[in-house]
Amino acid sequence: MARVIAVVGTKGSGKTTTIEYLISRLSDEGYKVGSIKHVHHPDFSIDTEGTDTWRHTRAGSIVTVAIAPKETVIIKKTDASLHDLDEILEQLDDEKLDFIFIEGLHSLIAKRRDIQKIIVAKDSGDLMRTLDGTAKPILAITGIIAKKESKIDEIEIPIIDLHSKGDLLLRLVKEQK
Repeated sequence: MARVIAVVGTKGSGKTTTIEYLISRLSDEGYKVGSIKHVHHPDFSIDTEGTDTWRHTRAGSIVTVAIAPKETVIIKKTDASLHDLDEILEQLDDEKLDFIFIEGLHSLIAKRRDIQKIIVAKDSGDLMRTLDGTAKPILAITGIIAKKESKIDEIEIPIIDLHSKGDLLLRLVKEQK
């Protein structure tokens, strides 16, 4: 079963940079890694108007699979509401992944104690807002704040700058069960 780790924080705080760092290092070590990215744009679609897959879904297909020599895309038409996180994770069961990173979906993840979290923040105010209502376990804090702060008195969670101590974050991710 894959270890699920959520990377949560505000826009521009360093979530994608953190996930990119972890995915590249873990993949280089031979781990099978997957990711889930919440897209906020209401009109986002990978299925471009006029393509054959678009024509399939427009005709009524609720699931369309596009297969190319180096990529397979599964397009599932859904309603506009957020999904159940467990249903989303089930979609990845067949992949036999070692790690799954989630970017965003904080509202679905915040209260869950079965999902480890990395908090990414711009500054201490941003950090406190993100921590408010976010249940443990929290592995670390990173992002822009880590360039400014190495410790915040009232917080016992390690603050890790990816550039100087990224190996520590990688070790924490691999060691946690």
